[in-house]
Amino acid sequence: MRLEPREQPSLFVTLLYPALAILATLVFAGILVSFSGANPFSVFFLVFKGAAGSQFAFLETLTRATPLIFTGLAAAVAFRAKLWNIGGEAQLYMGAVATIVFGTGLLPWPSPILVPILLVVAALAGALTLLGPAFLKVRFGVDEVVTTLLLNFIVILFVSLLLEGPLKDPMGLGWPQTKKVIAEAQLPKLIQGKRLHFGFILALAAAVVVWIINTRMALGYEMKAVGFNPRAARFAGMKVDRITLKTALLSGGLAGLAGLSEVAGLKGNLTLDLSPGFGYAGIVVAMLALLHPLGVVAAAIFVAGIFVGADAMSRSAQVPSYIAQVMVATALLAMVTALMFTRYRLRWK
Repeated sequence: MRLEPREQPSLFVTLLYPALAILATLVFAGILVSFSGANPFSVFFLVFKGAAGSQFAFLETLTRATPLIFTGLAAAVAFRAKLWNIGGEAQLYMGAVATIVFGTGLLPWPSPILVPILLVVAALAGALTLLGPAFLKVRFGVDEVVTTLLLNFIVILFVSLLLEGPLKDPMGLGWPQTKKVIAEAQLPKLIQGKRLHFGFILALAAAVVVWIINTRMALGYEMKAVGFNPRAARFAGMKVDRITLKTALLSGGLAGLAGLSEVAGLKGNLTLDLSPGFGYAGIVVAMLALLHPLGVVAAAIFVAGIFVGADAMSRSAQVPSYIAQVMVATALLAMVTALMFTRYRLRWK
């Protein structure tokens, strides 16, 4: 048997295989739940109820989805140009560090001025973090998968150093944490008394901006062309290296905004456990969305809902919450397979 490219996938094929991927994910997760002695239908209902069964649950899902939208967009932008950015975690933390440096009193300005400045410095910190590996790629041909992945660990150690040194809160009773950002630097809550903050609106706006770049601007066309065939793009007169660096700046900046949203919108300060893996989960979100910026929003809410719902389900059904990670990983593998069969058909010799 062999794989044969489809000239133009039909709408039916485009919708069929992703639907089968979701179905396969549910079936596989149901089998695992059955092994634990629980009823799969009851467990899935509890997951849904825990993620969207009340206003509180749904707002918690949106809150968890906010950094995933940013990191998902970061991965989608980079992957579109075949820049394999695995360092979303590092860029997120550097955005958080920049937020702490400028948002804990260094600039005691009113919120309408300070918050936009924090947006710029957080995005710039994330962008510069990815710019290094991108430069090594275009100048020396260094594999960015390796450099961005290893940079995650370097940045985590750097943040640990800061938390035990220059940025340590003297009033923190010895805990490795920073001072809280001042009130003027905090993102406002969307609903009084709830955790959902203005960072969610910023994430939605970022998705729209990326969509506009992809569909209405020359940079989006250039990134797509470089992603399809960099040699052909260079032959057509495109400056591939410059486009790659621009892509890195945009991708890293989006991931840096995830750090801002978590610090200024939710946590208030920086700790070493700020991110439970948002940078890595963003890759899953981007792939589930097939790299579409508006699809990233839906995929991020889906992934966040699984994690939030699984936490609630675990308390009610006594099923390990790790089933959420299995579901997300299975969904990724199934969606990648579905994407392959959308573009190729299987032929028997």
